[in-house]
Amino acid sequence: MAILSTGPIENNAVSGVRPTQRVTVKMVVRNTAGSSAVSIQGYVLGSSRTLYVSEVIEVVPNQVVTRDYYADLDGYEFVFTTGALTEEDIGISVWGKNASGQLVNAHRVVSRENLGSEEGV
Repeated sequence: MAILSTGPIENNAVSGVRPTQRVTVKMVVRNTAGSSAVSIQGYVLGSSRTLYVSEVIEVVPNQVVTRDYYADLDGYEFVFTTGALTEEDIGISVWGKNASGQLVNAHRVVSRENLGSEEGV
């Protein structure tokens, strides 16, 4: 089991428009033995941390899962709990997208680069 987090992502408006309006989460399960549940929690970050996304997805070996979430917020964070899967068994990426669906490079978080493990915290 692993607990992975994007950490806080600032999405303040620039000229009245926030850079990211939607977030796409992609997960790929690399193992070939059994399925596992992955919990996705999204938080609005303001004066307090408020849960706004709570979803549990059953993933099977070699499956790719894509989910889109609202993100037209001043700040947000996503946390993933992988159930029986280890960090080596699953790849997770989070992609911020603007209103026209274009990627926002500053809001790209991929598991091998930035997605931090909260294990042992």
